[in-house]
Amino acid sequence: MKESFSQWILYLALVLLYLLHNDLWFWNASQLVLGLPIGLLYHISFCVVASIVMILLVNYAWPRHLKTEDPVESE
Repeated sequence: MKESFSQWILYLALVLLYLLHNDLWFWNASQLVLGLPIGLLYHISFCVVASIVMILLVNYAWPRHLKTEDPVESE
């Protein structure tokens, strides 16, 4: 199975997201940004980025043979 460069970039982004999912650097920070605690804003941003990466993974790295549907037989 041949994988393209863009698929490897998406896999790398997935590993990066896995490493960044815990925000040890903002855990005890009480700073407010846009009226929200910085840790909460980090998690909101993380969720948005993770959603975008998942959409890209499904569109560009999903196996092609799983996208095809078998015709449904009528009874």
